[in-house]
Amino acid sequence: MDLVNISIPNAALTALLGYLVVFLGLVLLMIVVMLQGKLMAPKKKAEQPAPAAEVKAAPAPEKEKAPGAAGELKLYDTDPKDAAMIMAIVADSLGKPLNELRFLSIKEIKEDSEK
Repeated sequence: MDLVNISIPNAALTALLGYLVVFLGLVLLMIVVMLQGKLMAPKKKAEQPAPAAEVKAAPAPEKEKAPGAAGELKLYDTDPKDAAMIMAIVADSLGKPLNELRFLSIKEIKEDSEK
């Protein structure tokens, strides 16, 4: 078979066989990965229903803050979106998580155009 002057039907058959081999390889790989996932997955125990006494939930506090919340933030002439961006930039430049910082207020300082 001459690979330089190959006919169109032979080229189509060669390409089709190549695609078929790759597709079958992918299917086999998918089957192996699925089997590995089933073998390695932790076995779940059957959940037991909770007794009726534990079903009652305690009343929640009226205002519960999120973990790490540091109180109220006062905004003066500042859009909340801009304030959030400023807080993120400050936290990033300090290298600390945002929930470890406390912002009391953010105020936009406008420059006089007369200067």
